[in-house]
Amino acid sequence: QVQLVESGGGLVQPGGSLRLSCAASGSIVSINAMGWYRQAPGKQRELVAAITDSGSTNYADSVKGRFTISRDNGKNTVYLQMSGLQPDDTAVYYCNAGRKRGNTWQFNNGWGQGTQVTVSS
Repeated sequence: QVQLVESGGGLVQPGGSLRLSCAASGSIVSINAMGWYRQAPGKQRELVAAITDSGSTNYADSVKGRFTISRDNGKNTVYLQMSGLQPDDTAVYYCNAGRKRGNTWQFNNGWGQGTQVTVSS
């Protein structure tokens, strides 16, 4: 298992920006991909962005052009830069760790505590 600690959430006005961080520790050698999920009240958790250790990325359509995922392999940390935030982006954001095999992203690690992002005026 990989231990994950998310940070960087907060309250932001519509149109604003935030950067989330996720620090990973533990069985890092077992993974080659990390992803950011979010879960809004009453909704299922959804994958919004993912990145491999070689830098290949994938984004949900709802965040393309607004969110950017990146990683610092030396620090075992993945980031989610969010801009143009809207009230619909309000959710608890979680990261997860796993592998990308072919075109399939597999995230089945345990979850961290998440970080709350609230977009409101």
